[in-house]
Amino acid sequence: MIFVTSDTHFFDEHLLGITDFAVRPFLLASMMNETIIENWNKVVAPNDTVYHLGDIAVHFIRPERKSHQDVYDVLKRLNGNLVLIKGNHDNRALFKYLAKHNYEVNGKPKFIFHDVGALIKYDHRQYYLTHYPLMLGIAPKIINLHGHIHHYAVNAKENINVGVDSPEFDYLTTKPKFGQPLSLVQVEALVEAKKDDYLKRR
Repeated sequence: MIFVTSDTHFFDEHLLGITDFAVRPFLLASMMNETIIENWNKVVAPNDTVYHLGDIAVHFIRPERKSHQDVYDVLKRLNGNLVLIKGNHDNRALFKYLAKHNYEVNGKPKFIFHDVGALIKYDHRQYYLTHYPLMLGIAPKIINLHGHIHHYAVNAKENINVGVDSPEFDYLTTKPKFGQPLSLVQVEALVEAKKDDYLKRR
């Protein structure tokens, strides 16, 4: 199966509690990390693929190598092959570290990297996966899955925020637990529900 997520912000103490960007009721970043890992592995199987749309972690410690090692250790615990799309908090040095320490899972690299975005097709629809929301104009068969804006949403039916703090999960009958990536089946349901809501409000 294919899953999507964004903005896990592992190790990010600035997002703990109630902030302008998210509501993450954890006392410690380590508690948040463990919750995301546990909830992720409840839905993602070892042979699945997860597109992570940026802002993997915010972990400013020295030496930088130790920061990269900590993030690597967390990502190794996540089920599935990870397709990593660079976010504004993901530096090139981290990606180089992950590439240097890459290994195979299911006959493929554990980590695959994209600087800008990726295009996938599912059920007669194209999904353009990016960190930042894109304004695609009139493109009825293309949906932009993105992160970056945390608990905000773009007022356009073609843009879906799939970050772990997304308010658009309210469109789903069953909301994912914190940190759980969305399956493409859930994404399709979210797209249709947002479109219906958008058309009602016009």
